[in-house]
Amino acid sequence: MGDIREPLRELTECGLPQALEVMGERWSFMILRASFNGLHHFEEFLSELGIARNILSNRLAKLVEHGILKREPCADDRRKIEYRLTPKGFDLLPAMLALRQWGQKYGVEVEESPVLVDEQDRLPIGPVSILAHDGRILTHEDLWLVARENLGKRADGSIASAEGDLSRGDVVDLAAAKRAAG
Repeated sequence: MGDIREPLRELTECGLPQALEVMGERWSFMILRASFNGLHHFEEFLSELGIARNILSNRLAKLVEHGILKREPCADDRRKIEYRLTPKGFDLLPAMLALRQWGQKYGVEVEESPVLVDEQDRLPIGPVSILAHDGRILTHEDLWLVARENLGKRADGSIASAEGDLSRGDVVDLAAAKRAAG
């Protein structure tokens, strides 16, 4: 993966340890999955997940503290609280889907029902992929680590450019990127 390595002992130099600090245990992911499935109330999480009340309370508080869920009064009964996904929470969907697909591929054979599909044509979604800035699907062999000051410098010495700052995991308009590259 390049001529350099990540500083593996430096926990602050990489987003993975920070993400694991927030999401790195089973119940946080199960609550997130339930949220993606439309659950909003404490009692719903409690009964659907079979989680202990104190653990649920702790995990919900942590997810709210980190901005993944937000607490809102229920519209029809302001004494009740709803937990809603924030944009930061919705950004975890690709990671959730990647873990789910990995589990389906390497776990015990389970024929899932219901099946997660594309709303437009109702066919199963494809595998979560690593995409280049221009939409090309990458494998582990295509990945390379470079120092920040060398971003865009190709092996042959030429300079690549991309619209916007893609260094922090921004979302790219793939259709526009493909048109520009084509």
